[in-house]
Amino acid sequence: MAQFIKIYEENPNPKEIDKVVKVLQEGGLIIYPTDTVYGLGCDITNTKAMEKVAKIKGIKLEKANFSFVCNDLSHLSDYVKQIDTPTYKILNRALPGPYTFILPGSNSLPKTFKKKKTVGIRVPDNNIARAIVAKLGNPIVSTSIRDEDEVIEYTTDPELIFEKWQNIVDLVIDGGYGDNHASTVIDLTTDEPEVIREGKGSVDVI
Repeated sequence: MAQFIKIYEENPNPKEIDKVVKVLQEGGLIIYPTDTVYGLGCDITNTKAMEKVAKIKGIKLEKANFSFVCNDLSHLSDYVKQIDTPTYKILNRALPGPYTFILPGSNSLPKTFKKKKTVGIRVPDNNIARAIVAKLGNPIVSTSIRDEDEVIEYTTDPELIFEKWQNIVDLVIDGGYGDNHASTVIDLTTDEPEVIREGKGSVDVI
């Protein structure tokens, strides 16, 4: 059964963040809050953990479009080809924030994603998510947790999330009620930025 940990966003307790990071380092799966919906995540360096996430989503890992959740833009060069100044300005303006940016993947992607031409980068405006990634030292591979109820789409109550996921993941964070609007997805791999999905983030950013 999963651990259920309360962490406050305004001032995340470092001891609780350490517990979360330990689970990730041991190949565990976590459910954690972002600035949009709750996410299911694991350590980007752990292939077995990523395979578990893909299995939960019912897809093959190499076909999965997971987001890379980063603490800031400093990890970009690890996973993304060199980007031009206008693109960087958009990222700088929008992040941290409720956006997923599709960017050209670099040759140094984890081997699971080697064939991928693009990657989705997230820097959520949420202290808990960013504290976890900062302490872990590399991004989390993440996907949002959808609800089976088509009307609701996303579960926002951490206790209900725990009830449903306690035997599937290793740790669930109660970071308060989540949002039920997903991130805005913007493709920056072509000449003109293209909005793939309009979500919580305003498209005016581009």
